[in-house]
Amino acid sequence: MIRLAIRVARDRAEVVLAELAELAPAGLEERDVDEDTVEYAIYGAPGELPELPDLRAAAGGALVDVSTTELADDWEVRWRTWHPAVVVEAGGRTLRVRPPWEDPLPGTIDVAIEPAQAFGTGAHETTRLSLSLLMGLARKGSDPFLALADWGCGSGVLAIAAAKLGFAPVTACDVEAASVAATRDGARDNGVEVEVSRCDLRRAPGPWAPTVTANLVRPLLLEVATLMERTPERLVVSGLLRPEADEVSAAFAARGMEETDRREGVEWSALLLEGP
Repeated sequence: MIRLAIRVARDRAEVVLAELAELAPAGLEERDVDEDTVEYAIYGAPGELPELPDLRAAAGGALVDVSTTELADDWEVRWRTWHPAVVVEAGGRTLRVRPPWEDPLPGTIDVAIEPAQAFGTGAHETTRLSLSLLMGLARKGSDPFLALADWGCGSGVLAIAAAKLGFAPVTACDVEAASVAATRDGARDNGVEVEVSRCDLRRAPGPWAPTVTANLVRPLLLEVATLMERTPERLVVSGLLRPEADEVSAAFAARGMEETDRREGVEWSALLLEGP
């Protein structure tokens, strides 16, 4: 098995990811190298991917570092160890995001995500922080939950978790066809209703709902704030390094949204913003 790795500066990662998605419709792996660099990896059998020397190339208008590695025969076993279950506790409840080869645990809100399908299973710090804020918004009791939209759904973790938490109806959108397919498949496999469509958040707002989640990156979140036509009542944003959080908070404050909560991890932040 061949692993083709592409490293790119974080501020150019979105445009490179869009180009790579054409080469990897089944999805690819994303890893933080450091606070300034992201690595994307595509896996394939010999002959499916080019065996290139280490080189620097252009992708999506950005310079990237490309390398290929031939993986050992036991790579599939080791690959599973990179995708452990993730547990998030908030609001008196426990949510567990697991790969499908692990069994559900009693007493938890169970979300199973296939890591090979698209961009993440919930292990990234930004997803965990977003889930924590989302769980705090989910109300207990018999009252109906508000509708929720997930902008930039990736593998569907936030949308599927929201449906499991009781938000309804839940909609999701992403510019990548692989993410749309992965979210639809994940919703079906988890037995929840999620309406999924394609959207380009650089050109137009995503579907409106009273509660919106947007686990994106700083440049795209700033564009989302600029293009927003109707502010949601509650907006959970993440994909932010800690030094970027104040700038993004200010961009949404200019649209009438106030930051009411912030969760911080080792490197990343998630914000809860509320409208008037």
